[in-house]
Amino acid sequence: MDRDAAEKRPTLMTLSDADLEALAALEVAHGWVTAGSFTRLAASLRAPETLVFGLVVDEAVVGYAAVDRQPFEAELQAVLVDARWRGRGLARRLLAEVVEQARAWGSERLLLEVRVGNASAIALYRGAGFEDDGIRRGYYPPRQAGAVREDARLMSLALA
Repeated sequence: MDRDAAEKRPTLMTLSDADLEALAALEVAHGWVTAGSFTRLAASLRAPETLVFGLVVDEAVVGYAAVDRQPFEAELQAVLVDARWRGRGLARRLLAEVVEQARAWGSERLLLEVRVGNASAIALYRGAGFEDDGIRRGYYPPRQAGAVREDARLMSLALA
């Protein structure tokens, strides 16, 4: 990343269908692509009960978070920050926006699932006040051929 880009502050915005290509590029760059990735991204951007917040620099999405509104709760679907932009508090900024949105919806709790091996994400969530609710065994598919499925840590944040 050049010096000018490093000094820019990403703009927070709500993403739409027009941002699908940029959002997909971020996921591809970080290996988050699965068989249904693009369909899932497009559905999230169009769903009335889901909001996708993005951090954008020069029309490139450098981070995003998706949150789904449910009858009494909200669920964090994803948070991803480009590796070149990590360590600048962008994930915290996205998570704060998600929490604010869930509160605005009147949600009682914000739920999430995270890979048990994702220590940095778990630390982010715990730092924001999320508590452990349990483990879902074998929830995530393996990242590499021959690997085993990974457990999910269930966490929540009381909002009321």
